[in-house]
Amino acid sequence: MDITFLGTGTSTGVPEIRCSCEVCTSKDRRDRRLRTSVLVGTEGKNILLDCGPDFRWQMIRQQTDYLDAVLISHEHYDHVGGLDDLRPFCIGEGLDIYAEDNVAQAIRMRMPYAFRDRHFPGLPNLKLHSIQNEPFMAAGIRIIPVRLMHACMKIFGYRIGNMAYLTDVKRIPEEEFGKLEGLDVLIIDALRKKEHPSHESLGEALDNIARIRPREAYLIHMSHRIGLQAEIEKELPPHVHPAYDGLHLRIGG
Repeated sequence: MDITFLGTGTSTGVPEIRCSCEVCTSKDRRDRRLRTSVLVGTEGKNILLDCGPDFRWQMIRQQTDYLDAVLISHEHYDHVGGLDDLRPFCIGEGLDIYAEDNVAQAIRMRMPYAFRDRHFPGLPNLKLHSIQNEPFMAAGIRIIPVRLMHACMKIFGYRIGNMAYLTDVKRIPEEEFGKLEGLDVLIIDALRKKEHPSHESLGEALDNIARIRPREAYLIHMSHRIGLQAEIEKELPPHVHPAYDGLHLRIGG
């Protein structure tokens, strides 16, 4: 499995507009964070996890030739704002998008032109599939949804093989921890050091990492308030890493 972090930032990205803090003005490219998205390559398939407003530039930078499926965690704009830019990947029968039913409905409302009975050339040809909290197949790959709470909002994380992607999480319901056993890589939200009402703080993320016990953990959805990449690295346990845009991992093989 190949994992590429296309973006590791929160909804405002880093640097933030009109901010001149040490993180937003850092010369370290790892401190420049597009909105969170991850590309997973496994068994010859490319699966995109979330498709935010920076998707176009992320794909140009990554030079990805094809996508087989897209998994959406929830309907907030920083996770679906790039769906229209999937057009180049919709050739032929269209591109499969997997999301919970309420999320699929929200996407249809935002992009009604993409879901008319008659498809017009040039429009994104998206095939929406509603999923529930049970395993399903996407592009022939088994996907396990993981229920997460984003404040009081129910969203999904996803497990693919021995990797799990948990973005925008504030709380993991007790019954979901069993889905996260035996992970090689855990990708998890850590917005900032101070507590936040709808996202894990760094401390809360570390508590969940300690309980889940993955071989390696990577922090995502970070704001400028998390601090400088070079400084965060010094504060974390050896198996926990602040991810950065463009970071590539390979599991097994």
